[in-house]
Amino acid sequence: MSSSARVLVLDDDETIRLAVTTALRADGFVAEAAPDGTDLDERLRAFRPDLVILDWMMPGPSGIRLLPVVREAGDAAVIMLTARDEVDDRLRGFAEGADDYVVKPFTMAELVARSTAVLRRRGRLPQTISVGDLVVDPDAATAHRGGAALDLTATEFRLLHLLADSRGRTLSKAQILTQVWGYEDYDPNLVEVHLSALRRKMEQNGPRLIHTVRGLGYRLSVAP
Repeated sequence: MSSSARVLVLDDDETIRLAVTTALRADGFVAEAAPDGTDLDERLRAFRPDLVILDWMMPGPSGIRLLPVVREAGDAAVIMLTARDEVDDRLRGFAEGADDYVVKPFTMAELVARSTAVLRRRGRLPQTISVGDLVVDPDAATAHRGGAALDLTATEFRLLHLLADSRGRTLSKAQILTQVWGYEDYDPNLVEVHLSALRRKMEQNGPRLIHTVRGLGYRLSVAP
């Protein structure tokens, strides 16, 4: 789905750069990274990113100072990546033109999901997600399997949307609870109950797509 979307990551932490670009590429994005804003104008012209992930605190010009440079160079979306969690800092980032704000520490699944959401809002990604014969339409809140509509509850659709958006990657129960229900301290059995109901509906129209990865979580893919 996201093979044509290009993401530029600017972060002075080499470990974070490698982890973020690896996660993005695994999800089908084209990703490049740099440790700072050196020659940013030239890099933006050459790479033409759809999204720029900016670390707030970097040597030389900070991410918040580089944000206007990104804005002036084109219409790339911007996600601020930072340890600064104060409300005033967030408001400043949005005032400067950031599209989203991810606070360290974070999970790669969250960052990839936010990147996908920002790009979809910008019209940079297809509006439907396809995995095998499954088609999920986030805007219409509908899902079809083998051409047949799936009769899903709102929670089941949010769960399926998350798994489809993260297709091929394993999500833990904690990640699912956080992103579908918004809390980490719900009973983990909640995930199992809704996944079981979702699987029953999906498997009426085709083979299993949601697979249990023992001890780790769940993954939506054509093959287990």
